[in-house]
Amino acid sequence: MSRRNRPPRRAVEPDIRYNSVALQKFINRMMRGGKKSVAQRIMYNALDQAEARANKPALEVFNEALQNVLPAVEVKPRRVGGATYQIPVEVPEYRQLSLAIRWLLAAARSRPGRGMSAKLAAEFVDAASGAGAAVKRREDTLRMAEANRAFAHLRW
Repeated sequence: MSRRNRPPRRAVEPDIRYNSVALQKFINRMMRGGKKSVAQRIMYNALDQAEARANKPALEVFNEALQNVLPAVEVKPRRVGGATYQIPVEVPEYRQLSLAIRWLLAAARSRPGRGMSAKLAAEFVDAASGAGAAVKRREDTLRMAEANRAFAHLRW
């Protein structure tokens, strides 16, 4: 299906506790095997722990963490005359959120320790303060885009 006549994206209902669409998308992405109630329990426990650690409201910590991980630009490979160039492109808003959620989850899952809710809470607090593996991933992506800025004219 071409990009022009693609059906509109499905709207996601906000979550039950904080009434946040971004939080519901995070829970849906975190879910494994269709076990949404397990994903919700882990997420809400993580938010409670993050609230206790950061001494801020849980949703504020979550939103700060997301904002600090949202990428503005990324690089995409493009073949030109037998050579492959990494071309920096701006990231659409829907993809920014998807990448941020993916990176936060990957960073939390790769952390040592016990329990997903504790790992998530630690990653949220770190990302909200501008540290953590997910923020580093965004900075690496930005650095790569800056390094390849000379190829921006090859954008399509």
